[in-house]
Amino acid sequence: MHLRGLSTRGARNARRRAWVATVATGVVAAGLLSGPAATARPDPNPTLTTMSVKSPPGGANVRVLIFHGSAAAGDESPVVNAGIEAIEKIGLTGPTNQRYQVEATDDASVFTNETKLGRFNAIVFLTGGGDVLDPEQEAGLEAYMEAGGGFVGIHDAARAEPYSDWFTGLVGARPAASGPTTVQRATVEVGDRRHPATKDLPVQWKRPDQWFNWAKNPSGDVHTVARVRESTYQPGASANGADHPVSWCRDYDGGRSFYTGMGGTVSSYDETDFRTHLRGALLWTTRLVQADCKATITGNYKAERLTQPNQPGQNDQIGEPHGLVTAPDGRVLYIGRGGADSSQPVITDWNNPDIGKGKGQIHVYDPTTKKVTLAGELTVFGNKGGGDELVKVEEGLLGIELDPRFEQNGWVYLHYTPHAGVNRDTQMAERRVSRFTLDLATNKLDLSSEKVLLTWPVQVHSCCHAGGGMAWDSQGNLYIATGDNNSSGFSDGYSGNNPKPNYKGVSFADARRTAGNTNNLNGKILRIHPETDGTYTLPDGNLFTGRETAEGGGKTRGEIYVMGVRNPARISVDKQTDTLYAGWVGPDASAPSTTWGPAKYDTFAVITKASNRGWPYCMGNKQPYRDRNLPDPTEPLGWYDCDHPKNESPNNDGLINLPPVTGNNIWYSPQGGGPDFPRDANGVPSYKQEEATYLLPWLKGGGQAAMNGPVYRYDAASTSGAKWPAYWDGKWFVGDFYDDDQPRNAVLTDPKTQGDGGLPVHSESLKKIVPIGNDGIKNLMDWKFGPDGTLYVLDYGRGFFTSDAKSALWRVTYKGGGPTPAADQLARGTQ
Repeated sequence: MHLRGLSTRGARNARRRAWVATVATGVVAAGLLSGPAATARPDPNPTLTTMSVKSPPGGANVRVLIFHGSAAAGDESPVVNAGIEAIEKIGLTGPTNQRYQVEATDDASVFTNETKLGRFNAIVFLTGGGDVLDPEQEAGLEAYMEAGGGFVGIHDAARAEPYSDWFTGLVGARPAASGPTTVQRATVEVGDRRHPATKDLPVQWKRPDQWFNWAKNPSGDVHTVARVRESTYQPGASANGADHPVSWCRDYDGGRSFYTGMGGTVSSYDETDFRTHLRGALLWTTRLVQADCKATITGNYKAERLTQPNQPGQNDQIGEPHGLVTAPDGRVLYIGRGGADSSQPVITDWNNPDIGKGKGQIHVYDPTTKKVTLAGELTVFGNKGGGDELVKVEEGLLGIELDPRFEQNGWVYLHYTPHAGVNRDTQMAERRVSRFTLDLATNKLDLSSEKVLLTWPVQVHSCCHAGGGMAWDSQGNLYIATGDNNSSGFSDGYSGNNPKPNYKGVSFADARRTAGNTNNLNGKILRIHPETDGTYTLPDGNLFTGRETAEGGGKTRGEIYVMGVRNPARISVDKQTDTLYAGWVGPDASAPSTTWGPAKYDTFAVITKASNRGWPYCMGNKQPYRDRNLPDPTEPLGWYDCDHPKNESPNNDGLINLPPVTGNNIWYSPQGGGPDFPRDANGVPSYKQEEATYLLPWLKGGGQAAMNGPVYRYDAASTSGAKWPAYWDGKWFVGDFYDDDQPRNAVLTDPKTQGDGGLPVHSESLKKIVPIGNDGIKNLMDWKFGPDGTLYVLDYGRGFFTSDAKSALWRVTYKGGGPTPAADQLARGTQ
């Protein structure tokens, strides 16, 4: 063990500065690199800065040094020879301009030979670990990195220099004191689809190796390119959990560092994919190609609150947040549902003509002026406040979208419940989707310009589930998400299928009347094609044509694209693929029941075609509920058949035989993500909690409310310096209203299986980037990317059915810069 006091470190720093100057002079004199030079990390003493115009180590004649010195006694590990041979072969293959020469040594004195070390573009640590460098040698390695060098650490390199904080930063993490020691086959999730070390690998890469657990998870401090899925092997007591990085990189101390925890076996180096992995790491660290190793480092993002708290008694900044949309010119339009602040009256008496009257606000944020304009207010039914099922209400101003030609016509589509449409006698209301015109110069909405496209009845006697989200596809089709308009009670928190409660003949606790009904627009995702005259037509490929009249006169609605959803507040469409993404809130049961079925499952789905997503018959991966019917809804009948569901409710006025249920991609309960159970011969799960397995271990719920997000698409042509990096391109953002154990993740799905409910193949948390906590974005209500590639997020606030001082519009921007090395520092010019 080397004792390194402050005086020793000071001496080492002085030597490092001198060494940097020597390397730079030698490299330039040797003519190994022509073109502009690298700029090292600023020196704390300006008079000693030496690298402002000097070149990084190595040059156009690219060389790689393999260091395999070890502090361990005994014969050299066979892994070393296998690694050296593999790296040598990698250097001799591929395009001529991406080849390199290799030299291997176990002599640590190379790190104090400034002239020799400066000849190498990258250093590979293929070492058995231990304290392999003395203070002067480590100072040489530090100076090499400061000068712009490259480093690749493989497997046991994470055990090297155990007393050096600097080396810990270089490799990124240290193995835990305990962990599995045997070789096990596991699945590696390759999340970075752009880095040269991973872009050509399978997303789900199955391979044997020795897998380290980490004493401290490096995620957020390094850029993770691959993770190992712990559910596919035995990680031991010191497991890292769902986020278990295995390969990562970072720009470090003036140079480039790449580390992989793989490569602990001789056979690793015979694998084509592992050699591809190493090759990509070496291409970047030697400066043969550029790569982005900053995209997931937490410190490279800035979350900024854009709106201020409202002035007392006003909604000058924000209403009760309920949705947002971004315009092509960067403006953000966001809506308030209709709940008022605490100074406004809340009327719950049905004898009062103003029952539930509220204001649904539309605000416009202009990023150029940083000003908020109240564009307009609709008088809505949606201000009854909280309370039990027969008092509160979730109606109001529910959704907003902009016409595809918004920049020319200023058309805004709003999904809302007008107060004027309320029938106080029957306690029914009208929901509608209307088109309005916004004055693009003043940001004012012309309320007299309303064109009503679509209306349908909703019961408002009992809360809940209004849905509200809207989205366009590339063909000009408008998707409209509607909730099941069904009470959360009366079914013990399981399937909302109690046929008995009603008000003046209209059921309010039987979602078979709505979500499970082919002749009802509630509990659906509708798809229509708005026309310029304010009408709409029906595109081909919806779930029904509207002309089905089989089975004794049952009917359908041609607007239905997806049926069987409970409360889809947020939907999005990836216009590059026209794939629909949706999320919906589940029921209230806190645990599964062997009598009634699954616990509450909040759900996310990738929807590639018209389909039935199951509610109230089945949830998750086609897990059925138990039927109940008259005369006694408390007595269970048979289990629903997810492949052949039938709507035999007395409240059904649509088809009896329904389309088969399509399984969903993501579901989670208070117990965990993706709960699944053993099934009997009829396919019915046991629903015994002790028998559950969790297919999505990165998820857990509790109080939960799914908030679907966008798929990010990187715009290379954009000149925005704040846009999110290309790393996130194609990743789907899924989140929850709550921020405790609930998701706020970016996920990848397999295009071959996603439309049939295939599980995500990779997921990573966004909670350090889209900040959680009371002073962050605690209650996520909506999130969308703007045309400049920045993320806009609505925080609902800390109350319900109101706005408060925490209700706000936020923006999350990227400030990490572009790929490295700079184009003018590539070893052989731009590749």
